[in-house]
Amino acid sequence: MKAIVCRAHGPASGLVHEELPDPVAGPGEVVVAMRACALNFFDTLIIRDRYQFKPALPFSPGGEIAGVVESLGPGVAGVAVGDRVVAYVKWGGAREKVVAKAADLVALPADLDFVRASALSVTYGTAVHGLVDRGELKPGETVAILGASGGVGQAAIEVAKAVGARVIACASGAEKLAFCRDVGADETVDYDVEDLKTRLKELTDGRGVDVVYDAVGDRYTEPAVRATAWRGRYLVVGFAAGEIPRIPLNLLLLKGCDLRGVFWGDHLVREPEAFRREMAEIMTWVGEGRLRPHIHAVRPLAETAAAIEEIAARKVKGKIVVTAG
Repeated sequence: MKAIVCRAHGPASGLVHEELPDPVAGPGEVVVAMRACALNFFDTLIIRDRYQFKPALPFSPGGEIAGVVESLGPGVAGVAVGDRVVAYVKWGGAREKVVAKAADLVALPADLDFVRASALSVTYGTAVHGLVDRGELKPGETVAILGASGGVGQAAIEVAKAVGARVIACASGAEKLAFCRDVGADETVDYDVEDLKTRLKELTDGRGVDVVYDAVGDRYTEPAVRATAWRGRYLVVGFAAGEIPRIPLNLLLLKGCDLRGVFWGDHLVREPEAFRREMAEIMTWVGEGRLRPHIHAVRPLAETAAAIEEIAARKVKGKIVVTAG
């Protein structure tokens, strides 16, 4: 099989496109013939050894796949060869055949194509877990989404609108903000040219926002905390801007607000039944047209390195998906 392999930590330009032996499923595992593998921002980090998951070298990037079950390992039940499935595999997805735990597979509805299906687990899974489960977002509340034009942000906009919330999308540049409005944002803030705290306060008549969904971190976090409403919920999703911020705890006291961590990757391991319910809801919403995965580009497996470089350069709106064959 063909695979994209990271043999030494570094930029995407160091990834190798090579031939590897076909994998064999072990106990409780299956081999999935990958049809589509969605790439994420964390792929830019994991190949540089800057992510919380640190796979041993060599490995393949690509954490979420959609495909067809090709073979079963010993002890696997409830899955059959030929089943259409999606799976979050953390890494290892950028190859023609992927070994996955049978317990991690989610059945793929017949009316959902592989490309869109591959783009659901991480971004929409994080958005539903973050906004609905951890954030307790309610209809009529206002949510500010930082980094709203990326894959995680776009999914959060759509999930928040599906819940019935008012969405303020925060990103940099007119083109990215226009994209946010196209996918459903009610208001936008360019946080590289506008004062984030001031604009969020202005857009809420001084009250502040009920929920902040922050996948960016760095210098944007503290002003957004300062723009949080009384009893607001600040969701710590990630640190795409680089630096992990320090928050003055007196702000939480004065606002009676919460800081809540959103670690979807551990959520699905610790709370698998909740994860499966959330994935079923996501697929239902996609089928109803309430969620519309935005695929920035579809590229062949051989172009994975270029796709990851594009993500690292912040040029992607939505998701890039690579396909086998």
